[in-house]
Amino acid sequence: MTTQERGATYTEVFANREFRVLFGSFALLVAGDQVKMLALSALVYARTGSPGLSAATYTLGFLPYIVGGTFLLSLADRIRPRVLMIAGELLRAVTCLLLAFAGLPVWAMLALVLVTGLFSPVFGAARSALLPDLLPGDAFVLGRSVLSLTAAGSQIGGLAVGGGTLAAAGPAGALAITAALSVVAVVVLRFGLPDFPARSAKAGGFPARSAKAGGFPVQGAKAGGFPVQGAGDGLSVGSAGTGGFPAQDVEGGDFPAGDARGGAVRETLRVNRALMVDARVRGLLLAQWLPISFVTGAEAMLVPYLGGTAGIALAAASVGLAAGNLAVGRLVSPAGRERLALPLAVAAGIPLLVFVVQPEFWGAALLMLLATAGSSYELGLQRRFVEAVAEPFRGQAFGLASAGMMTGQALGAALVGGAAELTSPHMAIVLAGVAIILCSLALHRSLRPEPS
Repeated sequence: MTTQERGATYTEVFANREFRVLFGSFALLVAGDQVKMLALSALVYARTGSPGLSAATYTLGFLPYIVGGTFLLSLADRIRPRVLMIAGELLRAVTCLLLAFAGLPVWAMLALVLVTGLFSPVFGAARSALLPDLLPGDAFVLGRSVLSLTAAGSQIGGLAVGGGTLAAAGPAGALAITAALSVVAVVVLRFGLPDFPARSAKAGGFPARSAKAGGFPVQGAKAGGFPVQGAGDGLSVGSAGTGGFPAQDVEGGDFPAGDARGGAVRETLRVNRALMVDARVRGLLLAQWLPISFVTGAEAMLVPYLGGTAGIALAAASVGLAAGNLAVGRLVSPAGRERLALPLAVAAGIPLLVFVVQPEFWGAALLMLLATAGSSYELGLQRRFVEAVAEPFRGQAFGLASAGMMTGQALGAALVGGAAELTSPHMAIVLAGVAIILCSLALHRSLRPEPS
C-alpha cells in the first residue's frame, strides 16, 4: 500500500534528511523576518517618533509579494533551488547589517527593505516547489502542513523572541543577530541540501512546438502537453479538459518556444497568464486565496473588538490553525481530506456568524479557534494542485499561489476593516464569515474532489 493510499505520517516526513534541512532553514527564515521587521519598526520609531510610520513599516512585507509575484517568479524555475535559497539568506544578512550599521536615513531603509523584498516570492517559490521532489505522494501534503504550522509558530515565537532581543540588544543588535541566523541558514543549506538542477534544465528546456501534437513535446509526452510529477502513473496534462495548460495557450504564444524564452519579467507574465487561463489551475488558486483571506480579515478585527485582550484571542486562532492541520493531516486519509475540503472551507465561516451577538472575550477566542481550524481545508487541495501544474513551471505556480495568498490576506484585512468603518468591528467579523461561506460555495467545483 502506497502512502497516497494509506496516508503518510509526520514521522515519515521528518525521517527525510533533506526535508529536515528545509524545515530548519525555513524556521530560521520566518522567525528571523519577524525579528527583523520588529527591529526595523523600533528603529524607525526611534528616528521619527511617528507611531503611524512605525506601524506601516511592520506591514511592508506584503508589498514586495505583489510586485515580485507578478514580474519575477520565473526565476524560481530558471535557477537551481539551493542557489536561490542561499542567495536569499545572504541578501537578508546584508540587508540587516546595512539597516543596523550603515546609518541610512529612514526613506533609504524603507526603500532597501522594499527593493530586496521583491525577490522574497522567488526564494519562497524555490523552497515550495522542491517539496514534491523530496516528499513523494501524500508525504508532500504533510510537508506543506508542517511548513504552514512552522510559519504560524515562528511568527508568534519570533514576536516573543524579537521583543526580548530588542529589550536586551536594541534594534541594531537584534538586526545583527538576524543576520547571524541567516549565515547559519546558509551553512545548513549549503552542506545539507543536494544541488538539484533548475526545473527548466531538468525538463530539457522548451523545444520548438510540434505541429502534430499542438504543444511543446518534452520527455515522456506522447500527446503534446507538459508532463507532471507522476506522469509514469498516468498523470499528464495536455488540455484544459485534463487539467493542464490548454493547447491554444501554447499555440497562441503564451509559452515561448525554444531557448528564446525572453527575460524573466516577460516569461513570468506569460506563465502567470497561462496558469490563470487554465480553468482547473485558476479554480485551485482561487480556492487557496479567497476563503483564507477573509479569515485573516476577521483576525484583523480582534484588536478593535477586544482591545488589550486581543493577543490571547490571536494566540487561540494560531492554536486552531495548528490543531486543524494536525488533525486533518494525521487522522484523515488522503481521499478523505479531499472530500472534506468544501465542508471545512464552509465551516471556517460559520463560527464568525456568532459574533452577531457580540460574544465576550472567551467566547470570541473559542470562535476564532474554530474558524481557523477550518483553514485546514487547504490540505485537500495540495495534491491536485501539484498534478495540475507542469513540472517546468512548478516553482512559478507555487510562487503565484503564495504571492496571491499574501496579497489576498492584505486585501481581506483592508476590506473587513472598511466594513468595520461603515458598521462596527463585530459586524465586520460577521460579514467576513458570510464572505467565507459564499466564496467557498462559489468555488465548490474546485473544492470538491474530481471524479475518478
